[in-house]
This record gives sequence, C-alpha cells and structure tokens, in this order.
Amino acid sequence: MTTIAPAIGQSLDRVDGRAKVTGSARYFAETPIPGISYAVLVGSRIANGRITGIDAGDARAEEGVLAVLTHENLPSIAEQPPLIPSLGGTAAPGQTFFPMQDDVVHYAGQHIAIVVADTLERAQYAASLIRVSYEERPPLVTLDQGRDQAYVPDRVFGGWLPGRVSRGDIETGLAAADVRVDTTFSYAANNHNPLEPSGTTAEWDGDEVLLHDATQGVNATQITVARQLGIPLSKIRVIGHYVGGSFGSKAMIHDHAALAALAAREVGRPVKLVLTREQMFTSVGHREEQEQRITLGATRDGRLTGIRHHKLSPTSHFDDWAEPSLGVSPEIYGCPNFDGVYRIFRANTMTPTFMRAPGEASGMFALECAMDELAGELGMDPIELRERNLSAVSPSSGRPWSSSGLLECYRRGAERFGWEGRDPRPGRRREGNWLIGTGMASAGYPVVLPPNPQRARARMYADGTAVVQAATPDFGTGVATVMTQVAADALGMSLDRCRFENGDTDLPNIAAAVGSAGSGMISAAVHSAATALRNQLIAQATGDSNSPLYGADPVDVVVQDGVMTAGTARESYAELLQRDVQPDAEATGTWSPPGGDPGYGMMTFGAQFAEVAVDAELGLVRVRRLTGAFAPGRVLNPKLARSQLMGGMLWGLGQALLEANHMHPRTGRWAGASLGEYLVAVNADAPDVDVELVEVEDSVVNPLGVKGVGEIGQVGVAAAIANAVHHATGRRVRKLPIAIEDLL
Repeated sequence: MTTIAPAIGQSLDRVDGRAKVTGSARYFAETPIPGISYAVLVGSRIANGRITGIDAGDARAEEGVLAVLTHENLPSIAEQPPLIPSLGGTAAPGQTFFPMQDDVVHYAGQHIAIVVADTLERAQYAASLIRVSYEERPPLVTLDQGRDQAYVPDRVFGGWLPGRVSRGDIETGLAAADVRVDTTFSYAANNHNPLEPSGTTAEWDGDEVLLHDATQGVNATQITVARQLGIPLSKIRVIGHYVGGSFGSKAMIHDHAALAALAAREVGRPVKLVLTREQMFTSVGHREEQEQRITLGATRDGRLTGIRHHKLSPTSHFDDWAEPSLGVSPEIYGCPNFDGVYRIFRANTMTPTFMRAPGEASGMFALECAMDELAGELGMDPIELRERNLSAVSPSSGRPWSSSGLLECYRRGAERFGWEGRDPRPGRRREGNWLIGTGMASAGYPVVLPPNPQRARARMYADGTAVVQAATPDFGTGVATVMTQVAADALGMSLDRCRFENGDTDLPNIAAAVGSAGSGMISAAVHSAATALRNQLIAQATGDSNSPLYGADPVDVVVQDGVMTAGTARESYAELLQRDVQPDAEATGTWSPPGGDPGYGMMTFGAQFAEVAVDAELGLVRVRRLTGAFAPGRVLNPKLARSQLMGGMLWGLGQALLEANHMHPRTGRWAGASLGEYLVAVNADAPDVDVELVEVEDSVVNPLGVKGVGEIGQVGVAAAIANAVHHATGRRVRKLPIAIEDLL
C-alpha cells in the first residue's frame, strides 16, 4: 500500500480557486432569484439633529417603485440586542442603535429611508427625489472638540475589556527609571473598503426568511436578525458561501441585513440591498480617530521599570467602544508596573468596529516607536533592548506562555533581513538623493477562544468519498482548502476524495471567524467530526463478523487512503459500507475550548523589519523591503499562511503611509467620502515582502495547536516603517499616516 503524505503542512492551491477565477463562485449579490427587487438606502445629510419632514411623494409616484419606508412607516423592530463581539453564539449587532425608529439623527449618513423598486436604476432615481428637512444642531466629532468631555468607562469593546488595566505601582516604577521616554501619538480614522461591499438579499416564504448575506458569520447574522425581527431561529436561514473580503467590516451584523428582510416582507417579493461605496464609509463602522500617550521608564541596562499607556478616542452616543489598543502593551514585555486607560467621549458617529488587528495595530505602533526611541536614548540596539525584556510568562497573569517563539522570530527575522552590522546613527546611508533607513518592531496578537462549543459534521459515502460540513463562510482566507486538508488527514483519505462544505446556517454551528480565531476553532471542530467518523467506521468493521478486521483491537487499526488496516487484514471504508448496504455513515464532532482559566498565557508573536528610502528634498517615502517572522503555532498550509501574513504586512504599509480620513468639525461628515478619495496601497506601492514561519508546538490552544495568522501580519509594520524613517532622516514622526509634510 502506498503511504500518503499528511495533507496538513502542505502548500496546496485553493480548492475554490478555479470557481473564483472563472466566475462560477457566486457571491450574495450574484445569486439568481426570480422576481427580485432592489432596495436603495438614503442617508442623513446632517450629523446631529432631527428630521422635521420627509416628502417622498415624487419617489412613490415613479414607475416601478414598490415602497418607500421611513421612520413614519417602517415596522418597529422587536429588539436591538446589546453590543457583543461576534465570536460567541449570540446576536452581534454593529451597534445598539437601529435606524428609522424615530426622527432623531445621531450621525451623518445614518439610514433614514429605503426605496424599493423593480430595477436598481428606478430605485436609485426615486431615492434621489426624496426631500428631507432637518432641525440641525452643531456636531461633535473630533478629538479636539470632545477632549474635555472624555471619561473612563467601566468596560469597552462590547463589554469584553475593562476601561483601566493596571498592575504594580506605575508612579514608583517610573520614579525608579534612569531613562524615561514620554511621547504622544495621533492616528487618523480608517474606513473599510473590501473588494465586495456589504449587503443582503432577503426572500420570504410564508413566515420563513432566507438571507444571502456578506458576513464573517452566518450564524451571527441568523441570531441577530431573528432577534431584531422577533422570529424563531428555525424560521431564518442565512447563506454566505463566498464573501469578497471583510477585515472586520462584516464581523458585526449591521442594520442593512434586517432592513432588507423588513423591506422584502413589506413588498411581498425578494429584495436585494447592496451598500454603495459611499455608504461603506457610513454604514459598517470604522477604525476610530485616536490619540495615545506612552511613557516608558527603564534602567541604564535597558530593563523596563514602568509602562504607562493611555488612549483617547470618540465613540457613538449609544456604545462604549474603543478598539483594544492597550491589549498587547501590558503583555509583550516583562515589566512589573503597567497602567493602561481608555478615555472616550460621545460623538456624532456610528459605533466604530473591528478593523484588521483591531487595537493591536494601533497600540503597537505607539509602544514600538517608543521602544525604538528608548533604545536610542540608551545607545542600545533595538533588538537587544527587546530581548532583555522578554518574559517566559504572561506579565499580567504570571502564567507561562502556552508557546512563544518570539526570540526565534527576532533572530531569524534579523538574519533574513540582514540586520547585523547596521549603523544605528540616523541619516548615514544615502543612495543619490534617497536617504536609506531600516527599522524593526515586535508583533503580538492574543489568542482568542470562542466561549461556546464549535461543531462540524462528517459524512462518508459508500463510494469512498467524504464531505465535511461547518457553517463558516470563506471570506478569502482559504478556509475551504485548509479544512479539506484537516478532514482528509483525520479520516486517513486522499485530498481528492474529500470535500468541505460551508457557509450555511443549515450546517453545524461555527462562531464568526474573527480575531484570528477561525483556523483554530474550525479546524478543531472539523478534526473532531472527522476523527469521530473514522473511529465509528473502525468500530463498525472490527465488530462485524463479515469484515476482515473482525475482532481486531480498534486502537491497532491504521487508516491510509481510505483503507483500514490491522496487521495483514485490510478493508476500505467503501467496502465496509457497500457490504452492509449502507449508503453513508455520519458523525458530528464538537470542540469545547478550555473553560475558565487554562493556566497559560496565550499569544501569537512575531517580528517586523522594514527598509525605506526617503527623498531628501521631496519627503517621499518608499518602502523597499519588508521582512516578517511569525510564530503562529502549527501551520496548516504554508502557502495560504504566507498569503495572509503578506496581506497583513502590505496593509500595515498602507496604515503607515496612506490610509486616513477625517471628520469635518462643522458638518460632521467624512472629508473623504468614497474609495475614490481614500488612499490604499496598490501594486506599485508594494515592496519585496519576505515571510518567515517559525513553527512552535502548542498543546493548549486547540487540538491541532493552531494560533492563526489573519491579524498579526499587520501588527508592528507601521512602527517598523516609522522607525526606519527616523533611521533614514533623524526625524521622529508620531502620527499615522506619515505624510510628506511631516518630513519636509
């Protein structure tokens, strides 16, 4: 018998690659539905006030218009659930405010009307005919406007995190320092612009509704919309097989999903609602504008004595939200004294939301730039300073790390990048008119565990093929490919005879794949289901008097290429099922994450390196090289992992140099109102990117030891680039993005 190499660990191409490049992969808006109608949302032109009148007469009179819904006639929702991050098996609304329930306007772009027509063009034109009058009040949207109204909340981030995090005595720690660095960093807001805009298609059949939704979690959509509409979960099904990118914009369930369902029920026919590019800036959250102040204290030999990390940012009128920018800074270095505080103020904005590496990317920019500055004050190599402050345990809990690999990331990353022999003095290296600099930064991202059990189902057919199922959508990460690999190995089968089905609430529940938790929790459930099915079939064979394996000890049975073997006795799965006239066999697997205190700190670590060239006269910054070394536990598919990490690193480049938006203090509207006015990195901006995978064994996080790679690729990139800019020019830039005027 030919031995089949394990599928896990192979750099396999995507199983859905052909479907995506040929167009046979259908996204939510491409699903053909007979009798479809089209919904267009109308947003408020003001940021603060109330609606005094809506004249929709001309819109309703237009040919093909089926309905115009406003706060005057939209049915009330049954419930708007509390704001809870979408990882659990609960409702996950994007904010606790639902529009069109009254005449109050809280932010610019707030949905105030829906027009439904038989064609998209008719709906768009009719929407333009709606006339709205307002009673307008001055908005409050910027840091400077709200600074004096800021408060420290009890909890932030949907209630998951405290508003203050501290250990030791920060004042004593800073007083004991020989050297202190005290700096303030500012950040422009960032907006979501995945390839596919958000949207939902709703189709009622009696009292049951089918939603085709662009979402990171079909179960999260199902639970949220069911509560908003007041219908049983058994009456709502959500499908999202293919999702065209998310990065957090589709992690929470924003109001368009329920609005599509309400509109479809009102007009008695299916309704498709797709957000425009402009509405993506006002309807799905954003990374908030923020300011962070970091104070570091250290001894002359580079030992940290204290870290103070405070953040100021705006939130909505309804939710205490702040992305967790203080999540990694108390954990990544061994420091006895830490003080972290979130200060937020109520602003005329929708509730901000997740954006890739939510909080970690911004928080580590501040910490790692300050660490670079501290290294300069101490005359110490930046890597040496970080190595001196590594901790074998979580500094907050005192628990050992389930796995680390950070030291190896520093060393392998530095070797691949060519860090050794670097002249630390700024402005010393020049190529023509270009000043050349190099910088580095640490990366860290917490391992997030879902609070509830995760399930999958495996089915073996009598022809020897298998299908494994879980509800999770694939929003570009390659989950279908990786889970096919996991299932094939657990079943002892070749990849070509195993298939993964996903993206449907009729399949076993999987929590939304957010916070880099997807690969770990989904693989655990799939592994559990496939292993249960394999053991079930082995038990069936060893207990069947007609089987060659009859009487064998099940623990002695090995499965390769779908064939069960014990000594010289052999029988395939297909032979077993065909002999027993059994068309298929099925098993469900459940993985329950470690409850309570697992006794370990859990974090994914990495190191980022950047080389930049800065035009000495024009201030232009060009990133020439990026190197990242990461320790994400077990790597299921190195090709897909590197792709994820590279994508994160390039987004970090965009965060460092390009992405920015600002609220106009007088109008409360975004200055950049669409993708045409919002800078993102393109191929011409992309440098050479080198990704190094440092595999570490982790027996705590989940059965396969998978930590995830979706977020950490972005963490630390902006700091490495900013540190490289300082090395090139001698100028410290403490804001994101770094602009030309900052260097002139």
